[in-house]
Amino acid sequence: MAIKTKDKVTLDYEGRLETGEVFDTSKHEGHSHPLTFTVGDGEVIPGFEKAVMGMEVDEEKEFSIPPEEAYGMPDERLHQEIPKSVLPTEPEPQVGMTLVMQTPQGNIPVMISEVKEESVIIDLNHPLAGKKLIFKIKVLKIN
Repeated sequence: MAIKTKDKVTLDYEGRLETGEVFDTSKHEGHSHPLTFTVGDGEVIPGFEKAVMGMEVDEEKEFSIPPEEAYGMPDERLHQEIPKSVLPTEPEPQVGMTLVMQTPQGNIPVMISEVKEESVIIDLNHPLAGKKLIFKIKVLKIN
């Protein structure tokens, strides 16, 4: 049975960057934590949904997703200046440091892109924005 829109799919995966760095995987410390999602519901990035279409149980595949079908290109409008006074006093803010920001949609990671005397510039772009993503997947189940 080939995967189609509205199927609930369970799969093992490994996601890496062009550098070879693994940014996410369903296998941790000898255990598998498969990803389950419904195709067409927007639960995963568009390029990932497209890649699984037509696959069958036990099928394996490696594919790449351009930034436009993943997390998009970085948007300069998503850089915001916030006062240091709203940050915890320790550790001292540094460029590249990741903070967790609470939003109505849940917690999101943001990165400090610049540190000024009284403020910091945070980057609200997704950490994988602008990056080509490479996935290796194996379909475990289709409902």
